[in-house]
Amino acid sequence: MRTGAYLYPWDVDGDPAAAGRIAGLGLTEVTLAAAYHAVRAVTRYHPWHRIVTRDAGIYYRPDPGHWAGAALRPAVAEPSFARATASLRGAGISVTAWLVVTHHCGLGTAAGECAIRNAYGDIYPWALCAGSAEVREYAARLAAEAAGLPGVGALELEACGWYGFGHGSAHDKTGTAAPPGAGPWLLSLCFCAGCRDAYRAAGADPDGLARLVRAAADGEAALPAEAATVLDGVRAAAAQRLAGQVLAAVRAAAPGLPVLVHADPDPRAVGANPGYDPGWLCGPGGADGVVLACTDPVTAPDLVARTAAAAPPGTRIAATLLAVAGLGGDPASLPAQAAAARAAGATELRVYHAGLADPGDLAAIRTLCQPAS
Repeated sequence: MRTGAYLYPWDVDGDPAAAGRIAGLGLTEVTLAAAYHAVRAVTRYHPWHRIVTRDAGIYYRPDPGHWAGAALRPAVAEPSFARATASLRGAGISVTAWLVVTHHCGLGTAAGECAIRNAYGDIYPWALCAGSAEVREYAARLAAEAAGLPGVGALELEACGWYGFGHGSAHDKTGTAAPPGAGPWLLSLCFCAGCRDAYRAAGADPDGLARLVRAAADGEAALPAEAATVLDGVRAAAAQRLAGQVLAAVRAAAPGLPVLVHADPDPRAVGANPGYDPGWLCGPGGADGVVLACTDPVTAPDLVARTAAAAPPGTRIAATLLAVAGLGGDPASLPAQAAAARAAGATELRVYHAGLADPGDLAAIRTLCQPAS
């Protein structure tokens, strides 16, 4: 089964043994971060460093002309993507550019009007609002530029839709602040100026909606069905505008380049894998495939099956398996997880994450990639 792995550019750049190590696992594809959120990561095998800390940024040299006049522009980190891509391709490994789109602490801080503002008025500087025209333009320019990077054979778009409450701060202390059930979704609903205008256009009072959301998030009352209908409809329309604009920009910049979107078939899903109807997302003019977070072996088969049932025929469905024990994965069961995902309708696999994996994790990835006898 077609299997790829995630990597950061600093896992490869400056390490002459990295590409050979990845190829030696039996992997022929890598999804390499070209635009990423702030992170602290271990680099177990690099000859120069062990811990890498990075602010959100892009890892290639942007074209100033491409960004002329843009309201939002990505921060530029070291241009390690091109060097890592060349090294991997030299070892016979194809490279997919991995873009994190609406999760960007720097831009949300600098342009607060483009960030999520919850029903209490709190701004989430790590989460760009999918309902913002400036965010849609930024996302489309980012994807179009990455589509033209030398050596890139495909794109994967993470957080290309509604982000929100989760996975936000560098040293998170929210704990159980979000109530169970719909709590994280309620805290991810946006009431920025643009979203408030959209609620008005849908015939609802934004202040009234915010009061209802606060009451539901605080456990005082259930969210009325009429309010939920307005919120769901406005958010789905905004997400589709964002994804549609991004995909159109990629098609114009690089016709025929495969594009996969990290998503979830639950329309209320937010975060790295935002909610989309797979039938719409991969319909005419849409993405070529969906990448699913199959990190829970118990629920993963159902997630894959629901997506496969809703997606158009021929859609690529990639199941991402957690291959790092230190992150809560069960590397020893990767073959069984892969078999379950394949039986449920997955067409290919991703393993997260070959750069964070310890030697035992890498051995499990190697076993997964061995051809069936």
